[in-house]
Amino acid sequence: NDYLHEKADELKDYVKDAREDGSVIGFIGSPPCPDFSVAGKQKGKEGENGKLSLSYIQLVLEQQPDFFLFENVKGLWRTKKHRDFYEELKEMLTAGGYYLTDRLTNAREFLTPQDRDRILLFGINSKKFPQEAIHRFNWTKYASFTPYYISQIPWPTVDDFHIDGELACPDGVPKELTVEYWFRKNDVEHHPNGKDCFAPRAGISKMVAIQEGDDCKKSYKRLHRWRYSPTVAYGNNEVHLHPYKARRLTVAEALALQSLPTEFALPPEMSLTDKFKTVGNGVPYLLAAGVARSIHDFVGEEYHG
Repeated sequence: NDYLHEKADELKDYVKDAREDGSVIGFIGSPPCPDFSVAGKQKGKEGENGKLSLSYIQLVLEQQPDFFLFENVKGLWRTKKHRDFYEELKEMLTAGGYYLTDRLTNAREFLTPQDRDRILLFGINSKKFPQEAIHRFNWTKYASFTPYYISQIPWPTVDDFHIDGELACPDGVPKELTVEYWFRKNDVEHHPNGKDCFAPRAGISKMVAIQEGDDCKKSYKRLHRWRYSPTVAYGNNEVHLHPYKARRLTVAEALALQSLPTEFALPPEMSLTDKFKTVGNGVPYLLAAGVARSIHDFVGEEYHG
């Protein structure tokens, strides 16, 4: 339609201007991913959202930026039929003159209190970078923990649920990766989004019967205060419960679990549904910041010598 053509022309103008003034050009994109999610309907590359991944890669090939980053859900990496599509995209990029490196990265590696895997694909243009440069890109330069270290932590499993009950942090658990640490750090009760919360549909009785840390069900997962959260995603009737209060999470608490700065808030005019959808669709802040810093350092060192 006219709007899309207008935006495409606008992007071309930006790229043209950047090339003329000698700027380094990079594309960073995260096409909508429900069609590849293990929790979704698995429409894959044929789904409307799935097609946008191909559109993004085609845009990269058309505009030939100096570098690009592509981010998506782990289903694109681990599910056989989606992995085949992902490999096709990589073959297109390689044929189009890009050297590639990719990694399945978990947000916990970057001090985010959330178990969230994402596939990250980074590419550099062969017209601007030598092939050996791609091997020097350091995905974990700004990571704080390794996956192995995280797997060896003696995480608590479940505890009896008590409204406003006290529970000490177990020995050996890094507080920086826990729900409670981030709730306190972001002062979620006094946050501008601290009262934004859905009322329970199933009543309090069902809610209080779930133990703290029991997050193995499809829905009604109760977080454990001294553990990380499951993936922050509240669609498909998935409900996450506060560790020691008889309610669902607030928007402020969801923002904290995405490791966002305390001062970040969503505007009051947004609907409650849109607030939670916006939070859940976002890339965890500290993960994004860590990878962005790695890209910045790499381009500065390799491009400018």
